[in-house]
Amino acid sequence: MYEFAVAPAITNLRRRGAEITEVAPESLGAELELEPGDRITRVNGRPVRDYLDFRFQTAGETELVVEVRKSSGEDWELQIERGEDEDFGFSFEQIVPRQCANECIFCFCKGNPADARPSLFVRDEDVRLSFLYGNYTTLTSITEDEITRIIEQRLSPQYVSIHATDLDVRARLLGIEKHRADISSQMARLLDAGIEIHAQVVLCPKINDGEILRRTIDDLAADYPRITSVAIVPLGLTRYNTDPRLTPVTPEFCREIIDEVTKIQKQLRQRLGTTFAFLGDEIYLRAGRAVPGRAHYGSYPQIEDGIGMVRSFDSDFNSLLQRLERRPLKEPGKIFGTVLTGTLFAPELRKIVNKLNTRFGTRIHVEAVENNYFGGDVSVAGLLTGGDFLSARGKVTGDFAIIPKHTLKSDEEIMLDGMTLDALRAEFGLPIYPADLDSFAGHLYRHPQ
Repeated sequence: MYEFAVAPAITNLRRRGAEITEVAPESLGAELELEPGDRITRVNGRPVRDYLDFRFQTAGETELVVEVRKSSGEDWELQIERGEDEDFGFSFEQIVPRQCANECIFCFCKGNPADARPSLFVRDEDVRLSFLYGNYTTLTSITEDEITRIIEQRLSPQYVSIHATDLDVRARLLGIEKHRADISSQMARLLDAGIEIHAQVVLCPKINDGEILRRTIDDLAADYPRITSVAIVPLGLTRYNTDPRLTPVTPEFCREIIDEVTKIQKQLRQRLGTTFAFLGDEIYLRAGRAVPGRAHYGSYPQIEDGIGMVRSFDSDFNSLLQRLERRPLKEPGKIFGTVLTGTLFAPELRKIVNKLNTRFGTRIHVEAVENNYFGGDVSVAGLLTGGDFLSARGKVTGDFAIIPKHTLKSDEEIMLDGMTLDALRAEFGLPIYPADLDSFAGHLYRHPQ
């Protein structure tokens, strides 16, 4: 998951332009004598708010007038001629996210321990990040400028948290007034402009399930294919979120939801030619039910929201096994280690990895790790911390351990509780490798030493 720098939004509103953070040697930016710390403020007379603006305003342009505020405080105006595909050769600062103005009763930020890293408390509501990374927004406080920008710059698709089309229920879930919960006009403008939308429902038992959920799916499906899909994911509660308005998700609840939504999905496939409304993998795993087959997910439109990840992983692992057939492992019987993962995925991953052991003779064990940091019903692998892994040290057998790569920040080897990967390795006393499926294969070839 992408993690953002924490900074009050107002600080960047006072500084015009987008700051350059790196300039490649011998690039066009270097020829123009641009340096880290310089800020590009305008392109052809139009203001630049961030690197998306710069990318949009320079796309396809070979003659440009670029205004720069140098780090020294000087203002430069550059007359630039460049080749049609010539890159500028510089990087920009990260986008500081626009903050959410809602008070969602299920917000995961409310479930963080008090000593969690400050960045974990950032509640973003930013249409730019929705386009770039698939972050969900509610559109409850979207401005006219933001709507215009989405349409003009074709920031499509957008990912929108609907939760319920019943406005009373949506307002209750978001903790806002009913009139703010109504985003029908904003949605209509985006859809009419050809902006693709993927919707999300965070399913909260006794609030937006049952008839409310059926109506929500039906209302959203009425706008297919402009609304391309809807992800239905379960409420997650840590031990720190004790809001009495929320009811925990149980295996029984998950089974009921699967039975109900499966019927709706069948009708949608007959009517629309697509499943359209997808249940999160966590619902199937908690229910003890098999995840659907490959065809159910189509092009995996919501895989970043945990929709189809298990099925996709299984398919990719089978492809890995085929690659290993073509390029056999050396001394596979000596490849002896442990994969640590969350309690939810562990049974599925164990079955998948056992295919490797059975076919090639490797000795890879899969062990489930309890999430003591967040507690509650948190059981997904991506939220495990260094402390959680340390508590599972006694379960590790073999010469090395593999942990999920997405337990680390995208740009730094640090976990959610602040423990670094180096510190974890020092405590473990044996090699630890963060891995996804691609790098997992590399570790197999690397062992035995």
